[in-house]
Amino acid sequence: MHESKQLARRALLGARKAMPGEARAAADVATWKALRDFLIEAVDEGAPVAAYRPFGAEPGCTLEPELPERLAVVYRVMLPVLLPDRDLAWETLGTEETPREAARIEDAAAVIVPGLAVSLDGTRLGRGGGSYDRALARVGPDVPVVALLREGEFGVQVPAEPHDRPVTGVVTPVKGFVSLR
Repeated sequence: MHESKQLARRALLGARKAMPGEARAAADVATWKALRDFLIEAVDEGAPVAAYRPFGAEPGCTLEPELPERLAVVYRVMLPVLLPDRDLAWETLGTEETPREAARIEDAAAVIVPGLAVSLDGTRLGRGGGSYDRALARVGPDVPVVALLREGEFGVQVPAEPHDRPVTGVVTPVKGFVSLR
């Protein structure tokens, strides 16, 4: 199982890196708009939203301002902090006026997660550390957990293990938000 996940990760990361910069930027804007529209419908203004800061070729990596700052216009954004045991702690996004504070993913009204692929049943393929699976185990069953993906990364077969935590929705540049509930 581990080997099949590693092969899938390499292929997906290679495809992301091969995407031309202009196409990546256009996809990121479309992904942002779909995510924003979903959140407007699903989450109250000012509510805590767990997110992350995209890097490399991840969906959202070209956005300016970056994803957490865009979300912070409407929501209280919580960002992950990797712990030595590879679990995730959370802290609020700080500004010049407000310092970062400890937060709990259990309090999130929505969780936005990175992923390399998601199957039709919500199985998410991450980068392999298990950090998000541990964190998602603490999220309530009614909280939307949404993965941001590139085109071609949703609806694919994803190798699953018992510790893998599913997502409840995905956002892609063309399909927009897709609920998996």
